[in-house]
Amino acid sequence: MGNRNTVLVAIISAVLAVGSAVALVACSPSLPDPVSEPRDPNATRVAFYGDSYTLGTGASDADLRWSTVICDDRGWSEFNPSVNGLGFINNRSIFGDGDEPSQVIDDNPDIVFVTMGLNDNFSFDSKAAEIEVQITDDLTRLNDALPDARFIVVEPFWYTDERPRSVEVINGWVEDAAAAIGADYIRGASRWIENHPEWMADDGLHPNDDGYAAIAERMNAELAKLGL
Repeated sequence: MGNRNTVLVAIISAVLAVGSAVALVACSPSLPDPVSEPRDPNATRVAFYGDSYTLGTGASDADLRWSTVICDDRGWSEFNPSVNGLGFINNRSIFGDGDEPSQVIDDNPDIVFVTMGLNDNFSFDSKAAEIEVQITDDLTRLNDALPDARFIVVEPFWYTDERPRSVEVINGWVEDAAAAIGADYIRGASRWIENHPEWMADDGLHPNDDGYAAIAERMNAELAKLGL
């Protein structure tokens, strides 16, 4: 019976761990289609390569997500095809035509934000080598296709106060890849909502309106340092 109970505990723990990862994919607000939104042809075009934390999952309205707040503050034209649960490798089935980087390239933006990496922590144990290679491949591909764009790579967000070892490893890979293409790099974003449970949505995984406001405030401060 002792061995059987140990096995049952292990199975339950594994299911709970997978459930947390899946939940980052499942919850989404009603957000606009980035292709159908009207664009100001005279505004600076800004594209986002991101996951649910840039899509705005957990916000009550898309206008309250941090990407839209910073674009509105600066009169930028936002293109945000971010996808729930997406990582450089995690939950990704397309590499090339039709994937999120190709959508960013097709938009021909003046500025590109890369805010990826959170979800790859859920694949780290089995796919660490693939994640490291894909981070470099994606940033290099974007930079080669958009040689005149300014790249702003943000340290991957994180959603709990507890941090597995993989967080720092993936953060380091993203920073190295950003340096390789000469991108601006914003450090510290993985801790921006740390120790603030009141900033989390009911799902316990994504920021709520107050959380996104806090992220937008921090992002605005970092962009001001970059002269933007």
